[in-house]
Amino acid sequence: MAERMEPAALIGLLDQYFTAFDEIVTRHGLEKIKTIGDAYMAVAGVPTANRRHPIDACLAALEIHAVTARMKVQREKMRLPALELRVGIHTGPVISGVVGRRKFTFDIWGDAVNTAALMEANGAPGRVNVSETVAGNVKTLFELEPRGVVETKHGRRLEMFFLNRLKPEFSRDADGRMPSEKFVTECNRLLSGFLG
Repeated sequence: MAERMEPAALIGLLDQYFTAFDEIVTRHGLEKIKTIGDAYMAVAGVPTANRRHPIDACLAALEIHAVTARMKVQREKMRLPALELRVGIHTGPVISGVVGRRKFTFDIWGDAVNTAALMEANGAPGRVNVSETVAGNVKTLFELEPRGVVETKHGRRLEMFFLNRLKPEFSRDADGRMPSEKFVTECNRLLSGFLG
């Protein structure tokens, strides 16, 4: 896309998307880590650990996916370029902290970060891709579609799933993006003993 757009227009487009993403991740209790070109990186469960982090990440991803799809339709109607989204979610231990002396940056590191990046890089455009670990944590609440094993260019084999939506019984809307009261009750029940 960078080849087809003027730099100022591309920056404006990214700002439009990333501003929407900022609002979504904040609403779901995630922490924005950084943007890298057209990539947006956020984390759940950091800096304060919580047991809801895989659920929060999935809810945010579904909302980001919906907003991106709406923006794509609007831009295509105006014959303007739109972004194609790939989302990768993984859960696991990370190290986080502030680095630097002149320009402080909060960042995260670890195998879980690398795995999430591989999930995104090997994901299908327009889909939310989650790892087997995430799928195991959220399968009670969300509809998942097995994608099978994907081999990365680094030779790593990842079991991937598409996160499609909230299960109908846990959703307030037909698209499966807005949690219902039943979702909250079930989520609290799960968190009281099953998610780790």
